[in-house]
Amino acid sequence: MVLRSVHSQLLSLARSLGRGQKIAILVFLDGALAPLALWLALVTQESSLVGPAALQGFWLFAPVLSLAAAGMALALGIPRARLKSYDATGLARTALHGAALAGLGAALARGTGLPLSAGLWGVFALLFVTLAAGLRLGMLWALEALYRCEAPVTRVLIYGAGTTGMQLVSALKRHATIRPVAFVDDNPGLQGLTVAGLPVYRPARLAEIVPRQRISRVVLAMPSLPRARQAGIARAMQPLGVEVQAVPSFAQMIGTERPAHDLQPVVPGAFLGRAPVYDALEGLAPVYGGRAVLVTGAGGSIGAELCRQILSLRPARLVLLDHAEYALYAIERELRPLAEEAGIILVAVLGSAGQAGLLRRLFAVQRIDIVLHAAAYKHVPLVEANALAGLANNVLATEVLARAARAAGVQRFVMISSDKAVRPTNIMGASKRLAEIVIQDLAARSGGGKGGGGGGPVFSMVRFGNVLGSSGSVIPLFQEQVARGGPVTVTGKDVTRFFMTIEEAVALVLRAGALATGGEVFLLDMGQPVRIGDLARQVIEAMGGTPRDAANPDGEIEIVEIGLRPGEKRHEELLIGGDARPTGHPKIFAAQEDFPSEVEVAALLRDLREAIEDESLPRALQTVSRLVEGYETAGGPLPGLRLSGT
Repeated sequence: MVLRSVHSQLLSLARSLGRGQKIAILVFLDGALAPLALWLALVTQESSLVGPAALQGFWLFAPVLSLAAAGMALALGIPRARLKSYDATGLARTALHGAALAGLGAALARGTGLPLSAGLWGVFALLFVTLAAGLRLGMLWALEALYRCEAPVTRVLIYGAGTTGMQLVSALKRHATIRPVAFVDDNPGLQGLTVAGLPVYRPARLAEIVPRQRISRVVLAMPSLPRARQAGIARAMQPLGVEVQAVPSFAQMIGTERPAHDLQPVVPGAFLGRAPVYDALEGLAPVYGGRAVLVTGAGGSIGAELCRQILSLRPARLVLLDHAEYALYAIERELRPLAEEAGIILVAVLGSAGQAGLLRRLFAVQRIDIVLHAAAYKHVPLVEANALAGLANNVLATEVLARAARAAGVQRFVMISSDKAVRPTNIMGASKRLAEIVIQDLAARSGGGKGGGGGGPVFSMVRFGNVLGSSGSVIPLFQEQVARGGPVTVTGKDVTRFFMTIEEAVALVLRAGALATGGEVFLLDMGQPVRIGDLARQVIEAMGGTPRDAANPDGEIEIVEIGLRPGEKRHEELLIGGDARPTGHPKIFAAQEDFPSEVEVAALLRDLREAIEDESLPRALQTVSRLVEGYETAGGPLPGLRLSGT
């Protein structure tokens, strides 16, 4: 209590002092330091403790030097400098101050004939400068300590020990309520070193460092890092309960690089209009831990995030399959250090999910337990213009992969589907619905898998809408258009879409796969659909711009409607027919949807394969329209079998 009272009184005193009073105190202290420096110089330079000549010189010169020190300090403007601003310039003025006082003392000694050496005045100058500078630094430290004791201190971890990180630490060290405590950096050459007075740790130690150092905020000091990577880092730290912020580089702030916002929260789901899902992975380690997991399309947005989250569940082996060389290289390079640190075997396989021979060898050698099928062509206009390629990759390759998994007796097979599979008006959606039908057909004739007592995998599908930040998604496009100064193009301001972050979508996919018993179509609760026009306005405003429209003609960024592209729907759906039932997770629902018979599916696949081999687009489209509700060719609906609910 006594210490708290003393602290309170000192803080009140510091706050009560006016500017003139503070200057007067510093002038007085500078005047008092001159005699002290002279005494110390005499003690260190004279042969006896303080000889007669030294005593005579002290009593003669001390008052003169004290008054001169006060006057010179005022003339040089040293007391007017704020303690926080005492830097190299202030130190230079203090050095000039000390030199001038030493010159005055030497002149007085010569004029009075006292035997005081020239070296004594050099030592006096050094002592005076040291005492004056040290006094100011000590007062600054004491004041900062007083203010820190009063206000709660935010302990900050800096992610990135480069130039921007060091500049940030230098700025924050004098902040009263923010205290930088450590760096983390991906560069192995910096890990274990001390930079700007702070230790540098590996990112893998974040879970240990944050609670131990009582860190409440992490600042990303890597302005050149892509936003997707920054968002990934932010997502990885969400379970740690810390606030994550990003800071621009000094070059960006002064305008030599593209301008960026000042400290700004990095929130992957900022445009959702609802709270993201964070707890979907809890309790899944027994399902995926210790297993051999295959992820197809591992280099894509969804596939890559599946790999990252699967690693956190500690599988024995993670196999990455992708036919895009660079995408596979990039995700393998990102995951390799994490896998090695966790003792997880990581295997990168370059190839397609439709290569039967490759899959047979892969399943036999890697002894796969779980398949997560994310490989697909998903861009609606592109697949619409390349229908045969889309059908081959999304339907036939899925069949090849699923049959290979069934033959190998894997435990679980989870296919990533899309809301565009519901009564599709485009080939991409129709191909995903056909892929679902293939999985439903196999699920009806399979069950259990290895260790389950049945004859094959537990097949299931997870259907959800648009993913924020994925390749080709609308938000990166909007951001790019805003960065160019607009216009921002929307298919229609009243067009609606379901949205979810990559992180929560993937976590719910993994949860749904664990809940599956066979043949379910899982639907993710994505909240209310979002109007694309509203989303465009939010992106513009989030990037510091103002939308320009009829209501605000002086806005900076125009929003232009370009109309629906071929095959696009104005409003998406998630359920084909019937009711979805709740599951063990509030954000996941399951439906058992009708599908064609085994004979009809076999006939469909045969006809589709022949049409693709013959490069016959009309036959392929006619085959698709037979079984997919809602899909019609450009010439109108084609005759054929349609099943309610398929």
